[in-house]
Amino acid sequence: MAGGNSNYWEDLRKQARQLENELDLKLVSFSKLCTSYSSSRDGRRGDSSDTTPLLSNSTQDRMFETMSVEIEQLLAKLTGVNDNMAEYTSTPGVTSLNAALMHTLQRHRDILQDYTHEFHKTKSNFMAIREREDLLGSVRKDIETYKSGSGVNNRRTELFLKEHEHLRNSDRLLDDTISIAMATKENMTSQRGFLKSIQSRVNTLANRFPAINNLIQRINLRKRRDSLILGGVIGICTILLLLYAFH
Repeated sequence: MAGGNSNYWEDLRKQARQLENELDLKLVSFSKLCTSYSSSRDGRRGDSSDTTPLLSNSTQDRMFETMSVEIEQLLAKLTGVNDNMAEYTSTPGVTSLNAALMHTLQRHRDILQDYTHEFHKTKSNFMAIREREDLLGSVRKDIETYKSGSGVNNRRTELFLKEHEHLRNSDRLLDDTISIAMATKENMTSQRGFLKSIQSRVNTLANRFPAINNLIQRINLRKRRDSLILGGVIGICTILLLLYAFH
């Protein structure tokens, strides 16, 4: 029975890791889609045709909707696996291993929470960019309509065009900033996963070998003591120099 329970727990962990890997890849692609969305819209703005498709019919919008559904399904599956792991930890007969199981379960819950937060944040950024593009597209159509009715040499039209150009320049600057922020976020996410892996290994070693844990604590205490001694010596020397200088 114990062997069967152990196999069931390992199967749950395997499912959780597989779903986490799939979510990580999906979220990276989702972030890249959000970053490249505005630049591709700039290309479509240059099209002089009035038959340019609306955003709701664009390929990127369809990709956005499809990827959102896929990520939400993966998050739901991972939530279900975590719930099954939580039920297993309360099963009679695994009390002796409960601390280690709870530690593993908490780690998977933290990963799920991070992925959920990252998904909703990226989705909100995408929606904000799309709304801004809709607004600028409407302004562009208004300008074109006004140009057709009043002529290019009209003073008010020129001012309107200058304002529109200023908005486009600001939009490009904001897009560049978002791209840098997204690249930085991806790098920090990768580093966070690496640091979590190192921390998990160190905790495992410390739990398996108490002597190593005690040695690390002694080293930290000695470093703190040496720092205090060095600070005291520097303070005394400073006081003596001041007394000598003002004597």
